[in-house]
Amino acid sequence: MEIHFKVIGTSLILLALIHIIFPYYFNWKEELASLSLINRQMMKIHTVFIAITVAMMGVLCFFMSDELINTSLGNFICLGLGIFWTIRFFIQLFGYSNKLWIGKKFETTVHILFSLFWLYMSCIFLYSYII
Repeated sequence: MEIHFKVIGTSLILLALIHIIFPYYFNWKEELASLSLINRQMMKIHTVFIAITVAMMGVLCFFMSDELINTSLGNFICLGLGIFWTIRFFIQLFGYSNKLWIGKKFETTVHILFSLFWLYMSCIFLYSYII
């Protein structure tokens, strides 16, 4: 079970680092230009804090996997993470319009891979809580 936490931890740290390219990949300079200053800054600042939170989850999973698996506090944290990633899984399926990815090879691949990743984490964290 510990190997799953190492895989999740590494993956989450990489995901957090990928946030660095978001402004460039999603062309935020042009796309966000029409927003008010507060909305533009909220997008940028929230993205930074999402990246920090995801990185911290990754560090927790990678370095504290034994404690997450073998302590009551760790199990409770796993329950919280399991609920969080399960909600994220359903948002991936029902929160985004399929117009964003249907018929687009790269976007479809990313949609499927992230859906599977959210499901994988949900299952590992919830299973960890149950056992």
